[in-house]
Amino acid sequence: MGAPTPDAHKPDMPAKQVTLTYYDGHSRTVYDTDVERAYPDGKLIVSRTDLNGVITHVNDAFVEISGYDIDELIGQQHYILRHPDMPKAAYTDLWQTAASGQKWHGYVKNLCKDGSHYWVYATVVPNIRRGETVGYTSVRRKPSRSKIDAAMTQYAQMKQNEEG
Repeated sequence: MGAPTPDAHKPDMPAKQVTLTYYDGHSRTVYDTDVERAYPDGKLIVSRTDLNGVITHVNDAFVEISGYDIDELIGQQHYILRHPDMPKAAYTDLWQTAASGQKWHGYVKNLCKDGSHYWVYATVVPNIRRGETVGYTSVRRKPSRSKIDAAMTQYAQMKQNEEG
């Protein structure tokens, strides 16, 4: 496991404060400004993790859009980017699919360091060396607005079901 993921810094603009609790029991306070960042045209966002979801590599596009410095990302759980609007079931499906050796793809709303967010179409694949999974690679592409709108509706329903 990496170092504990620190609480987010409160942004200078109005933001909703949320405490997220992750699969490993760790909790973290984050802020959501409801400001959407545009996905950078012509770029792929790439990251790699170990088997526990600890970030081991990020590309420049990832650093740029997330608002974190590379040193703030390497060694942290990938859930440092989890937006409070994302249902837990989406990540459960992602991790179970990848852990079974299969490719996962879907739409993800990520939270930036400053409380803004961005949407991606993510593909996650296991990294296999000598027949064993040693980690995971995620490549993100620009999603279409209509797919984002559909994901927002689906995820809101999933969140409502999770919260009862």
